[in-house]
Amino acid sequence: MSTPFLERGVLLLARGDELLVDRAVGAADETSGRPCTAATRFQIASISKQMAAVAVLLLAERGVLRLTDPVTRWLPGTPPPEWSGMTLHHLLTHTSGLGHWEEYPAIDLHGPAEPDELLDRFAALPPLFPPGSGWHYSSPGYVLLARTVERAADRPYAAFLAEEVFAPLGMTGSFAGAGDGRPDLAVGHEGGRPVPSWDLATVSMGAGDVWCTAADLMTWLDVPRRGRLLAPASVTALTAPHAPTGRPDEAYGYGFFVGPLAGRRAVHHSGDNGGYKAFAAWLPGSDERLVLLANQAEVNPAAVTSVLDAV
Repeated sequence: MSTPFLERGVLLLARGDELLVDRAVGAADETSGRPCTAATRFQIASISKQMAAVAVLLLAERGVLRLTDPVTRWLPGTPPPEWSGMTLHHLLTHTSGLGHWEEYPAIDLHGPAEPDELLDRFAALPPLFPPGSGWHYSSPGYVLLARTVERAADRPYAAFLAEEVFAPLGMTGSFAGAGDGRPDLAVGHEGGRPVPSWDLATVSMGAGDVWCTAADLMTWLDVPRRGRLLAPASVTALTAPHAPTGRPDEAYGYGFFVGPLAGRRAVHHSGDNGGYKAFAAWLPGSDERLVLLANQAEVNPAAVTSVLDAV
């Protein structure tokens, strides 16, 4: 099938356990000419929030933390009093009142940054609304969740994901953080040229820091689809429509959007880091899974969903 919207990347579409579309096109690295293949690892950008949500749910299942815990319990120093009513549930559902990156123009996404200095930057802006009274997409909120995982689990966030999330699922091509020295990494492109990566070790930790192969991301969708890794109640919480987003019939769960996609109910998320685009969706009614990983900025997510109607 033709996929004119994709010049560099990998596209997978499965129905049940049958793989209907498996395409790898273009260069993973324009400079060397190394092609995109099934082994290529891409930044999945904001789809990384799903891994942070699952990490929090795993710790909640073990009784290490509660989703009703105040955020201030798990952060160092003295967070501002305006955060006193903010819980982990609020961070997970983007109902905390924290802003997104555009509300923090002093933060350089290419980093690096000292972790506590980053928290100070978040704390310097008063919440946009009282916790639980609105919805505003917030990557900084997921950075706070990753910091919470580190403190609650007493180990680095990337190590927790590697040991407790990726390894049990067999996601051998996935990791979180900077890709320095790792093989098979796609280089982000914009306007046909390589662009520098965002800082994934600190600034985007928990919010956009994971690298995956397309096959690994397809496996990841088995967490909601087949209830892997989590207890049934946690799987239900992951994809429950906790908070309306303001778009028709759409809500946010924990790291997943829940609502219509190509006219059908889906759980899904897109991702957008500098030079990378990503999309992953599961449609329960037809048991279709769609994964797109691209190392080009010029991909329209709406065009990706047209694949569902073409097969």
